[in-house]
Amino acid sequence: MEDAIKKADVLVEALPYIKKFHKKTIVIKYGGSILGEEKIRNGVLEDIVFLNFVGLRPVLVHGGGPNISDRMRTSGKKTEFVDGMRVTDEETLIVVEDELKKLNDIIIEEISSLGAKTVCLNGKDEKIIQVEKKKSKVDLGLVGHIIGINAEPVLDALRSDKVAVILPMGRGEDKNAYNVNADEAAANIAVALKAEKLVLLTNVKGIMRNPEDQHSFLSTITTQEAKGLIQGKVIQQGMIPKVSACIEALSNGVKKTHIIDARIPHALLLEIFTDKGIGTEIIK
Repeated sequence: MEDAIKKADVLVEALPYIKKFHKKTIVIKYGGSILGEEKIRNGVLEDIVFLNFVGLRPVLVHGGGPNISDRMRTSGKKTEFVDGMRVTDEETLIVVEDELKKLNDIIIEEISSLGAKTVCLNGKDEKIIQVEKKKSKVDLGLVGHIIGINAEPVLDALRSDKVAVILPMGRGEDKNAYNVNADEAAANIAVALKAEKLVLLTNVKGIMRNPEDQHSFLSTITTQEAKGLIQGKVIQQGMIPKVSACIEALSNGVKKTHIIDARIPHALLLEIFTDKGIGTEIIK
């Protein structure tokens, strides 16, 4: 009986959040580094289906970096990164799209098996993600900088009560397809959809004031504080594009952003539907 009461208490705690976020859009970015781990992926997708069933409107943007790198390595092709972006020639772009499509198929199949309706959207189609060639100190090849989002295909999916699953590729005015950073894609899509939240799923607890000290975890920071941590080199490497994506989203109308550890069971539900949450919340 006590266990049943505890479960009821959890549901009651979630009720105000379910009411608050009913019919609100939540954009979730799922990093490639944890997409390949089946147990974690199943838990994340269960959470997303739960969000859909209780009346929220989840949109999933996914990466695929490790899968792409493994495929490149197997084929004997060199992988080169500049400032966290993969240098992408035409041959590499074919690999990028192929691996992203494979991951998308897995996600679509698993969400469908959990009972939710879903749709695959390729960012390069229907001008969903509009880009120009990204400028850099060296030529990155077919890497795009996002200049616009056509939200209508995504909104159509959400109006039909479907979970939209988006792979991050873009199309330029030159008609070329481009590789796009998934964090950047998720932030821009969240802005275009006027999302309530942008949630970035990763494989770390969140933001630490001192990466060596687990007790220095920051549960809430402002965009100004986040910029200071980047300038002070507290936030480094792969966390920089994630935090920058959150800052960009908050600066353009998204209400809250979160960086959470997807390895924690039901991390999404804990962050959205409980009083304490579990990750780092970045607010304006």
